[in-house]
Amino acid sequence: MSTNRCDDCPLSGRREFLRDATAWLAAAAFAPLPLRFGRAIAIRGNEHAYPIPDTDGATIDRDAQVIVVRYQGKAYVFNLSCPHQNTALRWHPEDGQFQCPKHHSRYTPDGVFISGRATRSMDRFAVKRDGANVVADLDRLFQQDKDAGDWDAAFITV
Repeated sequence: MSTNRCDDCPLSGRREFLRDATAWLAAAAFAPLPLRFGRAIAIRGNEHAYPIPDTDGATIDRDAQVIVVRYQGKAYVFNLSCPHQNTALRWHPEDGQFQCPKHHSRYTPDGVFISGRATRSMDRFAVKRDGANVVADLDRLFQQDKDAGDWDAAFITV
């Protein structure tokens, strides 16, 4: 005879499934995102074209001082420098965050400020899609605090 009222409940299997699915989704949300290094595949004046990554992760183009990120169905192109004092940001795949090595400002993969001395999120370049590429206009840099609408719209859906 059962002492647990849910042992015979047809929903107990669903509860276990939901518990396990929630744990899996939480683990996936914090899974390390890979870091790659690359260069623009085409440059036309101030526009740099990069292949849209096949999976979530970050690609750093040291020559152009940009970071290309694919994250949760969107692609972004960021300035490599921290908005606080222009120190090159670093990607911490184990945390899934960008961090400034100078003053430890931290940012989510989509560039949103988490903590530290910075006063705004990472600066985003204007982007457009060109086939399988994301094209960044390196003359059009948006700051979250000054260009909020443009900053919010500076991504492509992948």
